[in-house]
Amino acid sequence: MFALRMRQKESEFYFVSYPAEDLLKKVRFVSRFYGERGESIGGEQPKKQSGPDDVERYVQAIEKNSGSFQRDLNQRKVRQIKDFYRNETRQPVIPGAVLLFTPEKLEFQPLRGMERAGNLVEPRQEFLIIDGQHRLAGLHFYLQEKDADRRVEVPVVIFDGKTADFATEMFVVINSTHTRINKSHLIDLYERIEWGTDPDKKYAAQLVRSLYENDDSPLQYHINMLGGRSGQEMWINQAQLFSEVLRLVGHKAAKARFEDGRGRSKDRGYGFVRDVLKACRAGFGDAWGDNRDYMVTRDVTIGAMIRLVADAAAHVDASLAPGPELQKALEARFRPLAEIVREFRREGFWERFPARGQQERIDIIRKRIAREAKLA
Repeated sequence: MFALRMRQKESEFYFVSYPAEDLLKKVRFVSRFYGERGESIGGEQPKKQSGPDDVERYVQAIEKNSGSFQRDLNQRKVRQIKDFYRNETRQPVIPGAVLLFTPEKLEFQPLRGMERAGNLVEPRQEFLIIDGQHRLAGLHFYLQEKDADRRVEVPVVIFDGKTADFATEMFVVINSTHTRINKSHLIDLYERIEWGTDPDKKYAAQLVRSLYENDDSPLQYHINMLGGRSGQEMWINQAQLFSEVLRLVGHKAAKARFEDGRGRSKDRGYGFVRDVLKACRAGFGDAWGDNRDYMVTRDVTIGAMIRLVADAAAHVDASLAPGPELQKALEARFRPLAEIVREFRREGFWERFPARGQQERIDIIRKRIAREAKLA
């Protein structure tokens, strides 16, 4: 099929105009499904009817035979979209691109003399739908109408195997901006990145969840879980924190701190990260928290603190397990932060830590704190 290959940042993806009937044969609808009764979490429940109609039977069939990547299919929304397709003649049936993902690495064959345009070989398995599941479900029913325009083509953006993390992050961001998603669904989603085949990501997701939920976490309820309800001030997004924790999990110096005699331990890993954050909190004093005059608990500084966990792992007595003794040793290291807290005032903060981007700024802040704590 003809495609345009595009690049943004470090990711490549493809833009395709897909005939609707062909596309519907190549996508896999995926929905939350719990147990044999199919209880859903979040989303609006359809009203009880005397018997299931075509839409309800269709959704039930999807739920009973799919894994978990997308949010619940809202039956009322599917019906509304179907009616729009049937009644609206002056606008495109699919006004925006549908986003698809395949774990396969697709073969792209550029046309002669063209680098970005060419033939894209379809995947062997079906596409997963990142965004547009309801639109395609509505399209399925629209095409059952006798007077439906079967020449409809769907604008599609395709992400393939090398961009699994990017596709997952995109799903989270897109579906949290206009539709409330249950917090536990998103955590499950992180734990299911690449369908559970990556132990680093599953472990990182467990640590993020502990940092959000545990009563002794300095970040409790201050992580924006993209769908969780909280009256608290949010300090860092789940996706940002997950990225930093995943990086930490792969750090050689932190490996021993995350393992016990049986392998990786969620409690041990969480305990070490918690104790480093507690020591930072003690060092920064009153600047920690919802103090709008300071940038101590903003995403860039929290990201730097997570990176500092690896520095602490390399320089603090390895015999100290998470708990009071380790925390005491760490607080001694981070006590000098009180001398530099003025550098973290909101006014002039970006000028004091100049950088070409977020990642570089996080590392500059990490190095500044590490020098003061003698972890460099």
